[in-house]
Amino acid sequence: MKERFDIQTYMTRGVAKVVAGSLLATAANRKEGAFMRSFARASLRASRKRAASEKAGEHIPPFLIASITGRCNLHCAGCYSRANHACGDKEPDTLLSAREWDRVFSEADDLGVSFILLAGGEPMLRSDVLNAAARHRNILFPIFTNGTCLNDYYLRLLDANRNLLPVISIEGGRAVTDARRGEGVYDKITDAMRKIRQRKLIFGASVTVTKENLREVCSDAFVRDLYAKGCKAVIYVEYVPVTEESDSLAPEEAERELMRQRVRALRRKFRGMVFISFPGDEKSSGGCVAAGRGFFHINASGGAEPCPFSPYSDCSVRDSSIREALRSPLFYALNAQGLLKDDHAGGCTLFANREQVERLLGNVPSGGQ
Repeated sequence: MKERFDIQTYMTRGVAKVVAGSLLATAANRKEGAFMRSFARASLRASRKRAASEKAGEHIPPFLIASITGRCNLHCAGCYSRANHACGDKEPDTLLSAREWDRVFSEADDLGVSFILLAGGEPMLRSDVLNAAARHRNILFPIFTNGTCLNDYYLRLLDANRNLLPVISIEGGRAVTDARRGEGVYDKITDAMRKIRQRKLIFGASVTVTKENLREVCSDAFVRDLYAKGCKAVIYVEYVPVTEESDSLAPEEAERELMRQRVRALRRKFRGMVFISFPGDEKSSGGCVAAGRGFFHINASGGAEPCPFSPYSDCSVRDSSIREALRSPLFYALNAQGLLKDDHAGGCTLFANREQVERLLGNVPSGGQ
């Protein structure tokens, strides 16, 4: 008899692996190691909270993605956030305040959320929200940044608050990074990495993986170079096409299998680093972990969405709690109708089935915008 898949057990084991890897990666750094040991204890308490909620019939995910700004200083080629109008050159009029985000972070802590990924736009354009996040010591806040806004002020903030972890976007070497992000960006982000290392801080790297750069960014040489710069975590994000013209860039099953093999090899070779692949092999997780199974997304205006690649919402955290958002009719329908477990060609189930998601929502765009 086939064993029933348990999402709570799967996610708890996943969190434990990330924490264990982070402890190993920070062992030689006194301040970072001290924080990670404290966070490991907080993460264990959080997992017990989630387990107690699960027994009571309520599933709480360990991760949350928070897009704290709708503004970005770059115009990266193929940006999904600009394509779905979640990001631009100006902030939306409905932008959540730092006080509102502070409340969201407090609720997440109370529920047992261990990680809140801060995104945008460019999150370092919201120093008020980053300062609010810093106060929540039980939560680790990876800041997904393009690295161009990292100044002395932020270096001091990161030094004083080790629960804020910069994750710098890079596409590979100078040529491919500048081709997507703009001329001179590679030099700016490697300079930011140098300044971070000088202060004995740690950082991670976020890599958007396409058919064109997969072999480069999953190579030993690329990872060895990042490690030499002080990088302790690499997060691989499969490219999701935003136009028909960019469909050819999205990894298919052959590329995803190669990526899985390379990530396994990198984990064996670079023991002092953490490697995460998103969305990774959804088959091992019983399907997509968005819409509250493993995480959900809050946009800059407060709309609770299944994930950043599926910008649809019927609920805003501006006038409801995280707990209520997790019980939203849209999230319930996505889980109940099996869309999260559907087979698809691309790396994102909900993006591949976006027309069905829109029908579920009644073709209403994101409630937070």
